[in-house]
Amino acid sequence: MKKRILAVDDSPSVRQMVKLTLTGAGYDIVEAGDGAEGLSKAKATTLDMVVTDLNMPVMNGLGLIRELRKLPAYRGVPILFLTTESDPEMKKQAKAAGATGWITKPFQQDQLVAIVKKVLG
Repeated sequence: MKKRILAVDDSPSVRQMVKLTLTGAGYDIVEAGDGAEGLSKAKATTLDMVVTDLNMPVMNGLGLIRELRKLPAYRGVPILFLTTESDPEMKKQAKAAGATGWITKPFQQDQLVAIVKKVLG
């Protein structure tokens, strides 16, 4: 069975690029346009991984991670930040919230696939 990954980003073009990249690598992608929509979709389905942007309307990526980590089903699910943000303090906050890793945009497609494969095994 294919591993299912939630891609959360307020930019449709970034979600499309993540979807094309990871679908091509054999993953099933669920999309959401902000953290609140992502949380709703995470509660409605079983996911193997979450890839989220940081800066989004409604609920940002940090808020999403904090909410997901409260749910027993998502305590051990890998969560990657995919963001333009590279501030060390923000990375510290993300790690404290429960982020597994960090990829800076714009991302290299092969880099994203390599990280996802490494994290998902």
